[in-house]
Parts: sequence; C-alpha cells; structure tokens
Amino acid sequence: MAEARPVGRFPSQKRVRKRAEFQLIQSRARRVSTTHFVLLIHAREAGQSARLGITVSRRVGNAVVRNRVKRLLREAFRATEELWSPDVDVVVIAKKFTPELSLDGVVGQFRRASGAIRARTAEARKDRDRGQSEVATRGQKKQTRPV
Repeated sequence: MAEARPVGRFPSQKRVRKRAEFQLIQSRARRVSTTHFVLLIHAREAGQSARLGITVSRRVGNAVVRNRVKRLLREAFRATEELWSPDVDVVVIAKKFTPELSLDGVVGQFRRASGAIRARTAEARKDRDRGQSEVATRGQKKQTRPV
C-alpha cells in the first residue's frame, strides 16, 4: 500500500466545528470501535461531503502528541474518502496512541473497519429517516386535532 501524503489544508466545510454539533452527534450517533479510536457516525441531510470532528483528550498525551494524532486523523480521513458517504458526520475519539502509529496504520484501521462503517452508516440513515417521519407525523397530528 502506497503511503498517503498530506494535500493542502482541511477546509472548514469538511469539519464539525461547533460544540452543539459535537454533542448532537455524540448523543445520536452509531459507534464503530477500532484499536485506537472510536468512530461516531451520524447521518445528516445530504451535503457536499462528509464532515470530520476529532476529540483527543489529555489522557492521550501532551499537546505535541494530541496534535500529531489530530493531523494523522485528518489525513487518514482524506485518504479514505471512499468510506465516508457525503451525508454523514464522523466524530473520531482517540482512545490510546502509540508513537509508532503511522498514517498507514490509521488508514489501515479505517479500512479494516470499513464493513462496520458501512453497516453503521446505513443504521444512522434509518435513524435519521425515522426521526424525520416522526417529526412529520407530529406536525400532522397537530393539524388534525379538533379545536
């Protein structure tokens, strides 16, 4: 496997940025666990591309280590774009980190989990569609009530 290389900046439209978005995703997302990461997958209305959010706590290491983990995750997300549907938000929570972990290692973990990622994405879409139908049904009930 050829080693993936960084390509430019990671644009803001491909990032989960607001605290409220992180909290919404963490409360409603489907989870996929790998050796070093937990992936939270949440379906949203179709967008231009999948969005990535990263959570790395101080338990993972000092600031240098945390920033390295974030850089590796951004590049791995970019290198595995085919895994991420345009209508999903993905939040990656770093569980543990070893200094030997390389970009190829992170990409490999994502690719090995691809079956689970696809399954959880489908489940997240069903959750989203179910939620939309409940909202539509609630709206219809309010309109049909006698006054």
